[in-house]
Amino acid sequence: MDPRQMRRMMKQMGIESEEIEGVEEVIIRAADKEYVIAGAQVTRMNVKGQATVFQVVGEPEERAKGSGTPGKPAIPIEDIRLVAEKAGVSEEEARKALEECNGEPAEAIIKLMSR
Repeated sequence: MDPRQMRRMMKQMGIESEEIEGVEEVIIRAADKEYVIAGAQVTRMNVKGQATVFQVVGEPEERAKGSGTPGKPAIPIEDIRLVAEKAGVSEEEARKALEECNGEPAEAIIKLMSR
């Protein structure tokens, strides 16, 4: 089905949609991690004036919750798990070491193992 037909059908069903331009990133915060989608394509849909639905398209990067705030590097959850495993410490200790080492896994592992 071509996009024009799709828009026409959606309008008949009471669904209005618009592309949100200029999106830099979308952040979804869960209890223990964040999903960051840089350069996401976002569409806002209004269903019969009652509900607003956002459709986000892009590749997410998974990182620890709270990382990537101003002054702190964004630390992917995979790096935290790697440092924790290699240094034999908890994920919390690994995250702190990564923050102190500006997100460098090798440096964080060496720091933790040299204690």
